[in-house]
Amino acid sequence: MTAKKIAPSILAADFANLAADIERVAADADLLHVDCMDGHYVPNLTIGPPVVKALRKHTDLHLDCHLMVTNPQVLLRDFADAGADGCTIHVELGDPRPLLERIHNLGMRAGLTLEPETPFSAVEPYLGDIDVLLVMSVRTGFGGQPFIASVLDKVRAARRAMSERGLSFEISIDGGIKIENARLAAEAGVDILVSGTGIFAQPDPAAAVRQMRTTAWG
Repeated sequence: MTAKKIAPSILAADFANLAADIERVAADADLLHVDCMDGHYVPNLTIGPPVVKALRKHTDLHLDCHLMVTNPQVLLRDFADAGADGCTIHVELGDPRPLLERIHNLGMRAGLTLEPETPFSAVEPYLGDIDVLLVMSVRTGFGGQPFIASVLDKVRAARRAMSERGLSFEISIDGGIKIENARLAAEAGVDILVSGTGIFAQPDPAAAVRQMRTTAWG
């Protein structure tokens, strides 16, 4: 059975004290989710390889980078060199297979993601090429949005496809994940819960990670 994981999203951390915020959750988190936005694919602009490189000096946690960018191919080498452990790209950009192969060749785990309005059929042909399927439960670009529960049908579809085709990948979900809906996502078949404000906006982020894990999987 795939280990169940909690991934704090640093988009909700204090960027002026990023290393300290990460240290607060390091003992309880399984990996860190790093949202990289280019101001083009999405209207917001966040961080890139230089910040990942700086983070790598402060944590041994798996750095999972979600690339909300129009041209991920020009950044993959930089992310790998910066110390990223995985990169996730959007199926909305077109056939992802060359990029997924490139990510693997650079020694990283390859992820594929889809927007809430994109049907599961868009990613289904590529499930055998990925390590992680990231199901977005908010529209990409900004944190703090409400959870879109209807995307859990995609999680269920992915779990069925995995079983029917004998595939092995992790199912992650990102967007509006809080204590109150963690169990719902887990029951649908999620392996990785990504949470930003559900963790870093709480009085005790480490305790929030522990409570989310217990609530989701017992």
